[in-house]
This record gives sequence, C-alpha cells and structure tokens, in this order.
Amino acid sequence: MKQLLVLLLLAQTALAQTKKRPVLPADVQVRVALMAAPEEFRDSATVIGYTPDGKVTTLREGTNDMICLAPNPRQSGVYVYAYPKRLEPFMARGRELAAQGKNIHQKDEVREAEINAGTLPFPKDPTILYGYWGRSEDLVKETGEIKNGQRRYVVYVPYATGASTGLPTTPDIPGMPWLMGAGTFKAHIMINPETMGHTH
Repeated sequence: MKQLLVLLLLAQTALAQTKKRPVLPADVQVRVALMAAPEEFRDSATVIGYTPDGKVTTLREGTNDMICLAPNPRQSGVYVYAYPKRLEPFMARGRELAAQGKNIHQKDEVREAEINAGTLPFPKDPTILYGYWGRSEDLVKETGEIKNGQRRYVVYVPYATGASTGLPTTPDIPGMPWLMGAGTFKAHIMINPETMGHTH
C-alpha cells in the first residue's frame, strides 16, 4: 500500500511538471514583450506570441526593424526577448526545432549545418538580442513591467575570439562583458546583470 501511494505521488508530480501553464491574454503578451526592447523601438515593433492553445502567432505587425517575443507558456517564469528582423530566420528555425523535441545542442548542430550550407541566413555583422525576465508572480499585467525584472544583452559576433575582441572567454567578474562560444558561428558577447554573478 505504501509503495502504491509513493507511485501515485510520483505520477501526480510528473503530470504537474508536464502540464502547460495558461497562455497570457494577447494584450498582456504584447505589453510584456515590448518591454524587452529599447523604448524608442516599442511603438512600431512586431510582436510574436502564442494563441490560447499555445501555437506561435504574430500578435501585432510592426513597421520598424524590431521583433519582440512574448513569454513562452512552456517555460517557467516570464522571459521576453527583442531583436532585429535579420535574426528572425535563425530564431524561427530554433522554435521549429524545439517543437520537434530538439534540445539546445541539437538545435545548434542543425542550424550550424544549415548556415554553413547557405540554407539558413545568419548575420555576419554584430547583431543584438535584448532579454528581460522575472518571476510570473511579479508581472504587472496592466503595464507589462516585471517587478525586480532583470535585463541581459547578447551581441552576436560570429566566429569572434578572445584574441580578436580582447574579451575574456569565461565570466570572472560579475557584470563584465565576456565572449561565449568563441570561434563558433554563435559567438556572442554576454552582458549579464551584476547580481547574476557568473551564471550564463
């Protein structure tokens, strides 16, 4: 009997972990997604989010070069991103591969092969991605702001190295920019909040 109860508890835990969170209303998705971008780009940015059943959709067509991503309902917490349109083929391909069950390493392997083959566009010049995140319970739905939210800046610099940039390739001082993925197609400068310590 005791073993049966343990098995039931484990099954309930597994079910809770795989259950999708409710998708935020479209207007809330738009407000929080826009918060990832610099203020001057928000009014005219495109916003990509999710339908009530969790499918990716364009919530708002923009007129400038910025795309903002609403929170993924499959991810805990509230994470939103903004980036120039030239990054969208790369980002969209990542979403497709994730939907197929690929993990981050598998996604990078596929995309790198496609970039090398010339079938997946990827910027050769520096390109920025803005990140903004926090706890779900800290989201102010009326404004899109996140109480105590944090920001990360990622600048893609394909095939850059520590030697070519003068940047360290490991984070050793909180808040200091460093180069991740040095020498690869996905080399990027990480600028994390100082409060994150050395965490990626």
